[in-house]
Amino acid sequence: MDRRVFKKRGTWDDLSSGFRWQVPTHFNMAMACCDSWAAVEPNRLALTHVAENGESTTFTYGTLRNASNGLGNAFRVRGLKKGDCCAVLLAQSPEVLITHFAAHKLGMVTLPLFTLFGEDGLEYRLKDSGARAVVTDHENLHKILNIKDKLSDLQVIWVTNGTHNDAYDFWADIGAASDQLTPVMTLAGDPAMIVYTSGTTGPPKGALHAHRFLLGHMPAIELQHEFFPQPGDVGWTPADWAWVGGLMNMAMSCLYYGVPLVSHRMMKFDPDRVFDLIGRRGIRNMFLPPTAVKMLRQGTVPKGFDVRTIMSGGESLGTDMLVWGQEALGLKINETYGQTECNFSITSAAGLGIQKAGAIGKEVPGFDVQIIDGDGNPVPRGEIGEMAVRRGPPVMFLKYWNQPKKTADKFIGDWMRTGDLGSMDEEGYITYSSRDDDVITSAGYRIGPTEIENCLTGHPDVVMAAAVGIPDPIRTEIVKAFVVLRPGKYGKDLKQALIQRVKDRVSPHCAPREIEIVSAMPMTATGKIMRRELRSGNWKS
Repeated sequence: MDRRVFKKRGTWDDLSSGFRWQVPTHFNMAMACCDSWAAVEPNRLALTHVAENGESTTFTYGTLRNASNGLGNAFRVRGLKKGDCCAVLLAQSPEVLITHFAAHKLGMVTLPLFTLFGEDGLEYRLKDSGARAVVTDHENLHKILNIKDKLSDLQVIWVTNGTHNDAYDFWADIGAASDQLTPVMTLAGDPAMIVYTSGTTGPPKGALHAHRFLLGHMPAIELQHEFFPQPGDVGWTPADWAWVGGLMNMAMSCLYYGVPLVSHRMMKFDPDRVFDLIGRRGIRNMFLPPTAVKMLRQGTVPKGFDVRTIMSGGESLGTDMLVWGQEALGLKINETYGQTECNFSITSAAGLGIQKAGAIGKEVPGFDVQIIDGDGNPVPRGEIGEMAVRRGPPVMFLKYWNQPKKTADKFIGDWMRTGDLGSMDEEGYITYSSRDDDVITSAGYRIGPTEIENCLTGHPDVVMAAAVGIPDPIRTEIVKAFVVLRPGKYGKDLKQALIQRVKDRVSPHCAPREIEIVSAMPMTATGKIMRRELRSGNWKS
């Protein structure tokens, strides 16, 4: 099946001007990513799961179809039906995909959850979503059982690796059920998934997405991965599949195109182990969050490194890291921008010449992205304003779950407000500046942290950096930088060198007046630095 959006290569302008969204009336993510392939090529390789000890298990599309059919029948036996919410509290594994597929075949809504969440984080999301079922493993089951009495909607729990008196056996139920299932006919606009925001600007909000959500990713996927798919492509990401970046940017997208996917739960990101995994499994395409790219630089690139494409997004990568990617890895890393509410609206595509130092890229074909002022009017080219996306793309969320006011506040007219500041140049390239609430006000200047952080991480001894404003009686705020250094590096001279680096490369008024060396940063579950924790003064690494 040839599902490519762009059937022919062409210039960026050709692809953009000729693009029209093709969204069918009926569409179901499980059918698109699993059953449609299983119907024509049941033995086609879909997934290779690599366990922590290195042992691997393969799954064909036919295997995934039969297992998700069995789980779907088990769901029905336990009383679950269309519209019910099923939470998925698992690390990267075949069971994640099987659960999503089973639920979507019944017209249910899935709720991906990070295994890093504690009981409070899980209770909030499970209660707010009204989840009726949870699929988890023994390592996380206790967290669910400890809060179960507080969750009036939760009726059923499955555990994937063994048995428990308070949970059904995931694989035993699949084995006992029929592998034949007639799926519910879903509209492309029917609810399919609730993904909670990381809560960087307040309590997490549940962004409700429709089945068409998947289709909205495809133009960017094909461009970021240089006309994906190509013969020999194999995908992997270290990003958790509870995050849109892991689940949609790589896992579901690979399966939709029939590209073999690798799943591997990496307890701790080790760059040399990553290089080994890439080589052993023939991985050719990756989504790497900026944090992962920066940590990869600490490893030794092996001879014969043969990855075809790397896409990065979530935060700015910075020019120095792009240069490193080209020099050390032999490829141009494509950056992208998106939000939980509307993914993949901006991208670079180096293969088409769409890449500029310091910029994310241009609006993806099918999207209208503008920089707006507080009244929703586009600002002149080159001026900083709020990045906004016009209503319409199928990847845009339906609403915030149970929060109509927050949903309304997300829009001004036809524009979905991102809360991110940026600018657009005369060529249409968009540069990210910062979150609106991360802007530092110092001596009359409004300073975005991104330029400072990218400059600092460009130093070979800096692994990660974050810049925040701290109160100052004279300047309102001063810039303070927190840095994580390469092992074995420390010293006052290095601090001074980093300050001077920002003065020389960015601007003296942006240079940190203080630098604090820390062993780790406060991070969201999606790998973004929580600057508010650093601003609070309470962070102890």
